[in-house]
Order: sequence, then C-alpha cells, then structure tokens
Amino acid sequence: MRTKAAVLWGVGEKWQVEEVTLDPPGPNEVMVKLTASGLCHSDYHLVSGDIPVPFPVIGGHEGAGVVAAVGPGVTDVTEGDSVVLSFLPACGKCSYCARGMTNLCDLGAAIIQGPQLDGTYRFHARGAGVGQMCLLGTFSEYTVVPIASVVKIDPGIRLDRAALVGCCVPTGFGSVVNTAQVRPGDTVVVLGVGGIGSNAIQGAKAAGARHIVAVDPVDYKRDRAVEFGATHTAATVDEALGVVVERTRGQLADTCVITTDVAEGAYVGQALSLVGKRGKVIVTAIGHPTEFSISGSLFELTLYEKSIHGALFGSSNPRHDIPRYLEMYNLGQLKLDELVTKEYSLDDINEGYEDMLAGRNIRGLIKF
Repeated sequence: MRTKAAVLWGVGEKWQVEEVTLDPPGPNEVMVKLTASGLCHSDYHLVSGDIPVPFPVIGGHEGAGVVAAVGPGVTDVTEGDSVVLSFLPACGKCSYCARGMTNLCDLGAAIIQGPQLDGTYRFHARGAGVGQMCLLGTFSEYTVVPIASVVKIDPGIRLDRAALVGCCVPTGFGSVVNTAQVRPGDTVVVLGVGGIGSNAIQGAKAAGARHIVAVDPVDYKRDRAVEFGATHTAATVDEALGVVVERTRGQLADTCVITTDVAEGAYVGQALSLVGKRGKVIVTAIGHPTEFSISGSLFELTLYEKSIHGALFGSSNPRHDIPRYLEMYNLGQLKLDELVTKEYSLDDINEGYEDMLAGRNIRGLIKF
C-alpha cells in the first residue's frame, strides 16, 4: 500500500514528507493506523547524528493508533484494537524480560539497525528500503511493527494522548519512581524541563517529594514546570544549588535527574554537586556517542556514597506501566493534556522541530 511518511535521508537534513510503499505485516507483525505521534528530541538525534542510524529512515517512536491488520501468528491483538507502540520491544522470554527488566530486552539491540527483526524492510522509497526509528517509524500514517512493540489498551482512551505514554511519560516518570526510587519527603532536582523533564516532575510529585526544583534556562519552561508539580524553579545550576542548600539546611538533594536535550559530560559533575550523602544522579538524556568523559568529584563520590545511574525508558515495563499511566490519566492523577503545547500536521513536522529547538514546546504532537 501507499502511505505518507516523514523520511530522513541523511545527517543534518530536513524531514522529507513523501509517499512511500508499505508492505503488509509478516509473521508476528502488526499494521497500525496511527492517530498521533509525539515529536521527541530523540528523533532529532537522528538529524544531528547523535544516534547513528542507516539512512534513509522514517522517524518517530512515540505513537498510538488502531490495528489495521495482523500477520500470521499474531493472537494478542485483532483488527480495530487500540494500541500504544513501545519504542523498546519486549519478547517476554530473554533473561532480562524473565527478571522483569523488559526495558532491557535483548530485542532492543535491533532498534537502531534500520530494518525489521528479520533483516528486511517494510517501507520502501526511491528504490531503497527505508528503516524505522526503534522499529516503529510513527512519522507515518500507517506502519508495520513487531508484536513485541505493541501494547493493547482499553477502547475509548484518547489515542492522541495515549501516544505520549509510548515514551516521554514512562521515561521521565519512571526515572524518578523506578530508577531513583524517590520516597516521600525527598528533595529532587530536575535538569531540563521538556517533555521528559515535565514527567520527571510529575513522578517526583506522585512519589511525595518534599521539594522539587526544576532547572531550565527558558522562562516558559520554568513557568510550566510549576503546573506539573515543581515547588521551586531556577535558571541555572548555581541558582538551583542556592535553593537546595536553603531548603534542605545544607543536606542537599536526594536525587538529581538529567533530562536535558543532550546529556553532556559536564552535566554529571553539576548534578553530583546538587546531591548530598547517598544522593543519586540519574542520567536519562542521551549523550553524544563519541563522548567518553564525565566530570565530578571522585573524592565526594566515595566519601558521601553518591551514585550515578543510567535510565532507559525510566526502567519501566511497557506492558505493565503504559496501561497504568493511562488509568492514572483517566483518574485525573497524571497530566497528559497539559503536555501537548501544539499540534501539527505531518507536513509541518520541520516546523514542530524548530519550535522544540527554540524552547517553545513542552511536547509537540503530530495528528493524523
């Protein structure tokens, strides 16, 4: 079939919205008609080259829609089911899945290789096979994905909001609740208040944090951070340090989560300076693949028992956490409507990323 998609043909180029050919689903695959796709900074990493992928590639890894067709062997979903696509597939069989760490499923090794799990392409354009970001490619009206990437949700849920639970909500919320294991009364600092940072703030509030300090140089984002639960805001790390010292009587924060656009090596040292004894630094943002140095006081790391943790998808379990977050949204316990700053058509995808880079959006959303 023919469908319209946003294709990236090389590093530094614009997204090209064009008609592409999409094959029907193969064994253990599902075709999904997308309702919406979030504009995540991770897809911009394809443009900048911070996530190296084979080109061409269809971007998008945060989407929700309706099952349009299923391939042989698929029994978990049927045509017409509402689904959220998880950018991390979960096979349920590998040692990591068996231990409940489905965000680290062995199938995740394939998410930036380009083709599908069997090594072939579902999308084709200009005589070439076209890869899919994280096996998904949600910057398309239709897509074909592995059943391991599909999470069935209850009918009637707003799919244009459910799309956000495919990435930015679990990644931010989970970084605080799962990875950092923030407890009531803790002090949490969030560095960078975009889509993921806003959800880290929501996670800190839900966990009962006493002080939640949002750090971002953009006035608009600091103002919005309060709406999501921040008790204090700061434009710089130095300003945040003053707030944390005052509010904790010098004990400093229990957790600092790095949710900036890109994780720079220097940010780790800054985050370590904000946490006190047994304080945790959670690195959620994606760093440059060629950067191997981080800063920080090794002296304090040992004497104060500080720690640094990576967080992938907020250490979340897609099949458990995605439905749970949607239930929280329905109960008024999680803000999703407020995350969407502006909606775009697929044709306006480059405008959406311009707005993101300019700091005008918490989350842009493509509506199909």
